Amino acid sequence: MLKPDYPLTTERLLLRPFTPSDLDAVHAFESRPDVTRYLYWEARDLDAARTGLETKISRTAIADEGDALNLAVTLRDSGLLIGTVILIWTSKEHRQGEIGYIFNPDHHGHGYAPEASRELLRLGFEDLRLHRIVGRLDGRNTASARVLEKLGMRREAHLIHNEQVKGEWTDEVIYAMLESEWTP
Repeated sequence: MLKPDYPLTTERLLLRPFTPSDLDAVHAFESRPDVTRYLYWEARDLDAARTGLETKISRTAIADEGDALNLAVTLRDSGLLIGTVILIWTSKEHRQGEIGYIFNPDHHGHGYAPEASRELLRLGFEDLRLHRIVGRLDGRNTASARVLEKLGMRREAHLIHNEQVKGEWTDEVIYAMLESEWTP
């Protein structure tokens, strides 16, 4: 079981469970087509953002395969919510997990995504004792690829036209890191 002692603190960020009062901040970036361009879902109206937030609110601990932590990423100095990160336990038998992140573009270019994601790698490897953690992305999302590379993850696969997303065939790129490669 993984139930962190919240909030999780990094040099510049606090990672904490979502609350209903986060709706406006979440909607502010989930409603942007430039944010959802490479995601499986379209830009969200307020009702869809509320539904997504309800799911995020429920994801505060990992007890079994398929469970996830979905955490709000806030700036330590102001408390401003700037993004979300997720850690999913994808296989109990094979000790595997997956990380993901979505950040408000108004806060891109400051290294916040790698900083928050590094904390998820730490949780996955040190607390959940995962053997392998992956990050998957649309092959066109070069900014997301740079985040995973900054984390020290290795590009393992480039799957050509393996999924149809929003009516078009897309490539999927998979990055991974092993527990033995993790350095805090």
